[in-house]
Amino acid sequence: PVHQIVDGLLNMMFRKISRGSQSLTSVTSGSSGSSGAGSEDTSLRPKLPAWDILEAVPFVVDAALTACVHGRLSPRELCTGLKDLADYLPASLATIVSYFSAEVTRGVWKPVFMNGTDWPSPAANLSNVEEKIKKILAATGVDVPSLVAGGSSPATLPLPLAAFVSLTITYKLDKASQRFLNLAGPALESLAAGCPWPCMPIVASLWTQKAKRWSDFLVFSASRTVFLHNNDTVVQLLKSCFAASLGLSATPLSSNGGVGALLGHGFGSHFCGGISPVAPGILYLRVYRSIRDIMFLTEEIVSLLMHSVRDILCSGLPKESLEKLKKAKIGTRYGQVSLATAMTSVKLAASLGASLVWLSGGLGLVQSLFKETLPSWFISVHRSEQEEGSGGMVAMLGGYALAYFAVLCGAFAWGVDSSSSASKRRPKILGSHMEFLASALDGKISLGCDWATWRAYVSGFVSLMVGCTPTWVLEVDVEVLKRLSKGLREWNEEELAFALLGIGGLGTMGAAAELIIESQS
Repeated sequence: PVHQIVDGLLNMMFRKISRGSQSLTSVTSGSSGSSGAGSEDTSLRPKLPAWDILEAVPFVVDAALTACVHGRLSPRELCTGLKDLADYLPASLATIVSYFSAEVTRGVWKPVFMNGTDWPSPAANLSNVEEKIKKILAATGVDVPSLVAGGSSPATLPLPLAAFVSLTITYKLDKASQRFLNLAGPALESLAAGCPWPCMPIVASLWTQKAKRWSDFLVFSASRTVFLHNNDTVVQLLKSCFAASLGLSATPLSSNGGVGALLGHGFGSHFCGGISPVAPGILYLRVYRSIRDIMFLTEEIVSLLMHSVRDILCSGLPKESLEKLKKAKIGTRYGQVSLATAMTSVKLAASLGASLVWLSGGLGLVQSLFKETLPSWFISVHRSEQEEGSGGMVAMLGGYALAYFAVLCGAFAWGVDSSSSASKRRPKILGSHMEFLASALDGKISLGCDWATWRAYVSGFVSLMVGCTPTWVLEVDVEVLKRLSKGLREWNEEELAFALLGIGGLGTMGAAAELIIESQS
């Protein structure tokens, strides 16, 4: 029976306590166990199949934690017993980790004070870890929450996490313990990252005291957990990614823009004054898998993309060029070099936005973008004094940016042809989006966005489909293509309307012929 195995394991783990007047095993079964002093190491080791022992481990750990809560077992004795269990059957460590993770998720155990008396204290270097975290994130413009509210409260950890980190600290940093640390290290990092802030900085502080040479890695791991508990910091990090890529950041490392500014050139402490700053892209690559709520990312990325377009124009085009662009009937007649440069930056911003959406949520997030985010964005009202003051240039370039962004998201998710399995989902999602465009052109849907943005988006999206993804056009309903073509003709976009019908298949040949006749008459 399992309870007998549990009793035997508890007797083995806490044999010194078992010799006392009260047995620890009474926590689970009420039985008492003791052994002779001469042969305790052998007589108390259960001779059982490993599978049976693994089955009993969760009950053993639960009994030990319960005894610790009730004061019948000290934290030091708890950690020593858990270490004896892991040494007796190394495979049990995986079960211990799984149990601790489940219990932390349940949240039923009260936090314990890491005061240095019952549990190890991080006070010796917790403030130092906090300063390093702030230094790492300072270059990205992310605000770090204070580790301790008010600055005087003692550090606390959930009991299972406190027990696990204390267990890992008991191991020596040698080859004999390497097998254990290789398993326990990543598990501890994952477990601490999932706990409320500032559990991970506390764990990093405790381990930094034991292994100073791991300080950089521990601090970096602690810094990334800021983003797992606060969506505002994720938005700040995404904003920094756009600013760094476009060269709009004030920091020296990101002032030139490009991939180098986004991803940096490595991580380490070889810089003067300690740990070096970390590029925002590297931080995001480390945290995006752990973000709990990814559905808000599409709206935020679209918003950041449009803000980036505004920043590109305000910083990239001199005031004289903007004044000329206001007065020009054809916007590119004046300041062609500046406008071309701005358009290049807009495409870069759109590429980054699409990459972030695809990386963060894959097919699901791209589907949400086309079916929910983009239609909602066009229906809503977006206006600012800066857009009005730039003669509609921000609105127009914003529409082109959204077009590039949307097509790239679709290309990442479904491919440009029908060779991938994901392309089977494309006709339904793309069809609904094209129906939205056609309905808006027909006047069936009222739009709240700037008209220049809407026109630039529709013409840009359709032209990119015609030029880069003709397979997509073939998957769109013929009647929808005809309605789109009619709307484009009303905008005097005859060439684009004809090109759309030209690759629409047999069903659009009649409409294409009618368009040719109308244009010649």
